[in-house]
Amino acid sequence: MNKTSPVFEKLKRDGQVAVIYSPGFGAGWWTWNRNHEGLVFDKDIAEAVIAKDLSKAANIVAAKYPDTYLGGLDDLEVIWVDEGSQFEIDEYDGSESVHVIGHRVYFTA
Repeated sequence: MNKTSPVFEKLKRDGQVAVIYSPGFGAGWWTWNRNHEGLVFDKDIAEAVIAKDLSKAANIVAAKYPDTYLGGLDDLEVIWVDEGSQFEIDEYDGSESVHVIGHRVYFTA
């Protein structure tokens, strides 16, 4: 993560944290902008996405994270993850998915 990222607050409800990601194909949201952890957690962006106000989300991103590529913005969604859980955001062809560690089944050869 970039140590110069803006300070941000996480959106929390009922013991869960809002995680912002882009499941649509074409361009990833965080996976194409790995320099800002706030793009995953920023409360202001999350609230705009939940309200389906992507214009407001774009304005917040432009103000707080000016070097961000906005591909994936039109497909942004919020998923709720239990606070304290570790997770990863995976991307295939621009489509991001959130995988909570411990919720995936792994095989050992």
